[in-house]
Amino acid sequence: MLISVGVLMLSRSMLALVGLFLLISSVSCDAREHAAGGGGSASGKGNAPNFVLTTSSGKEIELQKLSGKVVVVNFWATWCGPCRAEIPGMLEVYAKYKEKGLEIVGISLDQSGWRVINPFVERMNITYPVVWDRGEVAQAYGGIQAIPTTFIIDREGNVVKRHMGYLSREAFEQVLQQYI
Repeated sequence: MLISVGVLMLSRSMLALVGLFLLISSVSCDAREHAAGGGGSASGKGNAPNFVLTTSSGKEIELQKLSGKVVVVNFWATWCGPCRAEIPGMLEVYAKYKEKGLEIVGISLDQSGWRVINPFVERMNITYPVVWDRGEVAQAYGGIQAIPTTFIIDREGNVVKRHMGYLSREAFEQVLQQYI
Protein backbone atom coordinates (compact mmCIF):
# COMPACT_ATOMS: atom_id res chain seq x y z
CA MET A 1 0.00 0.00 0.00
CA LEU A 2 2.77 2.41 0.89
CA ILE A 3 4.55 1.69 -2.38
CA SER A 4 1.44 2.33 -4.48
CA VAL A 5 0.86 5.72 -2.77
CA GLY A 6 4.48 6.66 -3.53
CA VAL A 7 4.06 5.64 -7.16
CA LEU A 8 0.81 7.62 -7.36
CA MET A 9 2.53 10.72 -5.92
CA LEU A 10 5.44 10.29 -8.33
CA SER A 11 3.02 9.89 -11.23
CA ARG A 12 1.24 13.12 -10.33
CA SER A 13 4.57 14.92 -10.11
CA MET A 14 5.61 13.55 -13.49
CA LEU A 15 2.27 14.59 -15.01
CA ALA A 16 2.72 18.10 -13.61
CA LEU A 17 6.22 18.31 -15.10
CA VAL A 18 5.03 17.04 -18.48
CA GLY A 19 2.15 19.56 -18.40
CA LEU A 20 4.56 22.39 -17.57
CA PHE A 21 6.86 21.35 -20.41
CA LEU A 22 3.97 21.28 -22.88
CA LEU A 23 2.78 24.71 -21.73
CA ILE A 24 6.23 26.24 -22.14
CA SER A 25 6.78 24.64 -25.55
CA SER A 26 3.41 25.90 -26.78
CA VAL A 27 4.20 29.52 -25.89
CA SER A 28 7.40 29.82 -27.94
CA CYS A 29 9.66 27.83 -30.22
CA ASP A 30 13.38 27.35 -29.71
CA ALA A 31 15.10 29.44 -32.36
CA ARG A 32 18.73 28.68 -31.49
CA GLU A 33 19.15 25.94 -34.07
CA HIS A 34 17.40 27.99 -36.74
CA ALA A 35 19.05 31.40 -36.41
CA ALA A 36 22.31 32.86 -35.28
CA GLY A 37 22.06 34.03 -31.74
CA GLY A 38 23.82 34.67 -28.53
CA GLY A 39 23.09 36.55 -25.32
CA GLY A 40 21.60 39.97 -25.36
CA SER A 41 19.67 42.37 -23.24
CA ALA A 42 16.50 40.93 -21.77
CA SER A 43 15.00 44.39 -21.47
CA GLY A 44 15.35 45.21 -25.16
CA LYS A 45 15.72 48.94 -24.37
CA GLY A 46 17.80 51.41 -26.43
CA ASN A 47 18.28 52.38 -30.03
CA ALA A 48 16.99 49.74 -32.41
CA PRO A 49 19.69 48.33 -34.68
CA ASN A 50 19.10 49.40 -38.27
CA PHE A 51 18.66 46.70 -40.89
CA VAL A 52 18.05 46.49 -44.60
CA LEU A 53 16.30 43.32 -45.74
CA THR A 54 14.48 42.55 -48.95
CA THR A 55 10.99 41.17 -49.49
CA SER A 56 10.50 38.31 -51.94
CA SER A 57 9.35 40.86 -54.53
CA GLY A 58 12.64 42.76 -54.22
CA LYS A 59 11.45 45.71 -52.12
CA GLU A 60 14.03 46.85 -49.57
CA ILE A 61 12.80 47.39 -46.03
CA GLU A 62 15.13 49.63 -44.03
CA LEU A 63 14.29 50.34 -40.42
CA GLN A 64 15.72 53.88 -40.49
CA LYS A 65 13.35 54.79 -43.33
CA LEU A 66 10.42 53.92 -41.06
CA SER A 67 11.41 56.70 -38.64
CA GLY A 68 8.38 58.53 -37.26
CA LYS A 69 6.32 55.33 -37.15
CA VAL A 70 5.78 52.82 -34.38
CA VAL A 71 7.50 49.73 -35.76
CA VAL A 72 6.89 46.19 -34.64
CA VAL A 73 9.70 43.80 -35.56
CA ASN A 74 8.46 40.24 -35.24
CA PHE A 75 10.93 37.34 -35.56
CA TRP A 76 9.09 34.15 -36.53
CA ALA A 77 9.19 31.01 -38.69
CA THR A 78 6.64 29.05 -40.68
CA TRP A 79 7.19 25.87 -38.64
CA CYS A 80 6.54 27.59 -35.28
CA GLY A 81 3.04 26.94 -33.90
CA PRO A 82 2.89 29.98 -31.59
CA CYS A 83 4.14 32.17 -34.47
CA ARG A 84 1.34 30.93 -36.71
CA ALA A 85 -1.20 31.43 -33.93
CA GLU A 86 -0.33 35.09 -33.31
CA ILE A 87 -0.32 36.23 -36.96
CA PRO A 88 -4.12 36.67 -37.32
CA GLY A 89 -4.16 39.00 -34.30
CA MET A 90 -1.21 40.95 -35.66
CA LEU A 91 -3.04 41.35 -38.96
CA GLU A 92 -6.12 42.71 -37.18
CA VAL A 93 -4.08 45.21 -35.17
CA TYR A 94 -2.10 46.22 -38.28
CA ALA A 95 -5.30 46.94 -40.21
CA LYS A 96 -6.67 48.96 -37.31
CA TYR A 97 -3.58 51.11 -36.64
CA LYS A 98 -1.69 51.31 -39.93
CA GLU A 99 -3.21 54.73 -40.71
CA LYS A 100 -2.10 55.95 -37.28
CA GLY A 101 1.56 55.20 -38.03
CA LEU A 102 1.97 51.50 -37.19
CA GLU A 103 4.29 49.36 -39.30
CA ILE A 104 4.93 45.68 -38.73
CA VAL A 105 7.92 43.93 -40.25
CA GLY A 106 7.79 40.15 -40.10
CA ILE A 107 11.31 38.72 -40.12
CA SER A 108 11.30 35.05 -41.01
CA LEU A 109 14.11 32.90 -39.66
CA ASP A 110 13.24 29.90 -41.84
CA GLN A 111 16.39 28.17 -43.06
CA SER A 112 14.63 27.06 -46.24
CA GLY A 113 14.02 30.68 -47.24
CA TRP A 114 11.47 31.95 -49.73
CA ARG A 115 10.60 28.42 -50.87
CA VAL A 116 8.61 27.95 -47.64
CA ILE A 117 7.99 31.58 -46.69
CA ASN A 118 6.12 32.70 -49.83
CA PRO A 119 3.42 30.00 -49.81
CA PHE A 120 2.92 30.59 -46.08
CA VAL A 121 2.56 34.38 -46.49
CA GLU A 122 0.06 33.84 -49.29
CA ARG A 123 -1.94 31.24 -47.35
CA MET A 124 -2.08 33.47 -44.23
CA ASN A 125 -2.86 36.62 -46.27
CA ILE A 126 -0.11 38.55 -44.51
CA THR A 127 -0.41 42.20 -45.53
CA TYR A 128 2.56 43.67 -43.68
CA PRO A 129 6.09 43.40 -45.13
CA VAL A 130 7.78 40.05 -44.64
CA VAL A 131 11.53 39.69 -45.07
CA TRP A 132 13.98 36.84 -44.62
CA ASP A 133 16.95 36.98 -42.25
CA ARG A 134 19.79 34.50 -42.43
CA GLY A 135 20.74 35.40 -38.86
CA GLU A 136 22.52 38.75 -39.09
CA VAL A 137 19.56 40.87 -37.95
CA ALA A 138 18.63 38.35 -35.25
CA GLN A 139 22.21 38.64 -33.96
CA ALA A 140 22.05 42.46 -34.05
CA TYR A 141 18.91 42.30 -31.89
CA GLY A 142 20.78 40.44 -29.16
CA GLY A 143 20.32 36.93 -30.45
CA ILE A 144 16.86 35.44 -30.68
CA GLN A 145 16.53 32.64 -28.12
CA ALA A 146 12.93 31.70 -28.89
CA ILE A 147 10.31 32.63 -31.44
CA PRO A 148 8.15 34.43 -31.79
CA THR A 149 10.12 37.35 -30.38
CA THR A 150 8.59 40.77 -30.90
CA PHE A 151 10.24 44.17 -30.52
CA ILE A 152 8.28 47.40 -30.35
CA ILE A 153 10.18 50.44 -31.56
CA ASP A 154 8.85 53.90 -30.80
CA ARG A 155 8.65 56.81 -33.25
CA GLU A 156 12.16 57.93 -32.25
CA GLY A 157 13.71 54.56 -33.11
CA ASN A 158 14.10 53.20 -29.58
CA VAL A 159 13.25 49.65 -28.60
CA VAL A 160 10.66 50.14 -25.88
CA LYS A 161 9.46 46.56 -25.49
CA ARG A 162 10.77 43.06 -26.14
CA HIS A 163 8.40 40.13 -25.81
CA MET A 164 9.42 36.49 -26.17
CA GLY A 165 6.67 34.01 -26.94
CA TYR A 166 3.11 34.15 -28.16
CA LEU A 167 1.41 37.55 -27.98
CA SER A 168 -2.38 37.57 -28.11
CA ARG A 169 -4.16 40.22 -30.15
CA GLU A 170 -5.51 41.80 -26.98
CA ALA A 171 -2.10 41.95 -25.27
CA PHE A 172 -0.45 43.21 -28.46
CA GLU A 173 -2.98 45.99 -28.87
CA GLN A 174 -2.76 46.95 -25.20
CA VAL A 175 1.04 47.33 -25.39
CA LEU A 176 0.79 49.39 -28.59
CA GLN A 177 -1.79 51.77 -27.11
CA GLN A 178 0.90 53.68 -25.24
CA TYR A 179 2.96 54.32 -28.40
CA ILE A 180 0.41 54.86 -31.19
